[in-house]
Amino acid sequence: MNLFQALRYFFREAVVNLGRGWKVSLLAVLTIAVSLFLGGVFLLASANLGRAIESWQQQARIAIYLTAETSDDDLARLAARAKAQPGVARVEAITTRDAERRFREMFPSLADLVAGADRDPLPASLEVVVDERQLGGAAQKAWLEGWRKVPGVSQIDDDREWLAQLRALVAVVRVVGLVLGAVLLGAAIFTIGSVIRLTAYLHREEISILRLVGATEFYIRGPFYAEGLLQGILGGVVAISALFAAWKFVAARLGAELLPSLLASQFLVPRQLAILVALGAAAGLAGAIASLRGETLRSAG
Repeated sequence: MNLFQALRYFFREAVVNLGRGWKVSLLAVLTIAVSLFLGGVFLLASANLGRAIESWQQQARIAIYLTAETSDDDLARLAARAKAQPGVARVEAITTRDAERRFREMFPSLADLVAGADRDPLPASLEVVVDERQLGGAAQKAWLEGWRKVPGVSQIDDDREWLAQLRALVAVVRVVGLVLGAVLLGAAIFTIGSVIRLTAYLHREEISILRLVGATEFYIRGPFYAEGLLQGILGGVVAISALFAAWKFVAARLGAELLPSLLASQFLVPRQLAILVALGAAAGLAGAIASLRGETLRSAG
């Protein structure tokens, strides 16, 4: 019997075993599916949040807010000073009138808050776009510290500060997902191992006959390895299906809200889906190997 014939025999027997003991096999498949589903949720959330951060990074600006006493001439002078700094890609001077117009466009329901004010409620500002390759790291920090001491500057808001905090949050989400997924995957491996061990015990008479006729250990163990592999693959497919259904639900029902739209803007790419299925297959195979190692199968036979 060549390798192809042996593999065909292994998987045919594995399918038969799955059908016979579908109840215990279903438990193993669902255990794998739950672990991969939760891991996929964390992966999906971190991937979408990471993409959003990258998009925001490209649009990140440094806002230099000025005092209420700053005139339009002072604003133009400070804008020219900012443009003169090497590494500054673009500077936009925002007058108090521009700031009020932006506020009305962005928050139309709150427009009355700025309409009846005796004086300009929103300060003038400079929006600065920096080329990180020329002005980044310590040089940028020093440059911003110099601006904080400039007369007429009341506050500086750097988008990169909260983006760095978001990156740290993404890293935490990924670590939590990896740890939780690993723990649940370990439980799935244990469950699959128990199912395979039980299946081997139920086939102890057939195993004894195979040994009597001279079958090799690889030939005897092969169907059980294939069964664990199939359970893992099925668990991965179930997990991906459930994850896709949950993503469609969130995207359709909660897409207008900010947080769901960030965490569920795109589904996982094919490579990530393949990794989830491969993890399920590896867990199933590992459970089968662990359950049949040493003398376990010999005692069943």
